Amino acid sequence: MPFTVATANKVLNKLLRNQDFQHPSQVYVSLHTGDPGENGANEVTGGEYKRQLVTFSTPSNKQTSNPSDIEFVNMPACTITHMGLWDAETEGNFWWGGQLVVSKQLDAGDSVRFKAGDLDVILE
Repeated sequence: MPFTVATANKVLNKLLRNQDFQHPSQVYVSLHTGDPGENGANEVTGGEYKRQLVTFSTPSNKQTSNPSDIEFVNMPACTITHMGLWDAETEGNFWWGGQLVVSKQLDAGDSVRFKAGDLDVILE
């Protein structure tokens, strides 16, 4: 998943100019029906959909992933194509977004589970 421009600028300012920024105390995963762009657009709505709290393993080789399953229950009928990372369960700042390897068509009431290790964050 690539950084948003805002996130990339914060990281560059920290690394190259020693300018700190407000780090997320928690990270939430979102699902999207289209490209979330720079602001988290096309986020799923309806059913019991809500962003899910996620943790990440210690980075290695410029990447990290979720150490435990992430599950979204009672979803609305839709096709999810992208995921995103936020600093809040609702509202908040959109930090990263990326396309799923395979889109997933859902019927109303379906659940979606991403197994441990399926959500990769890679810095290239």
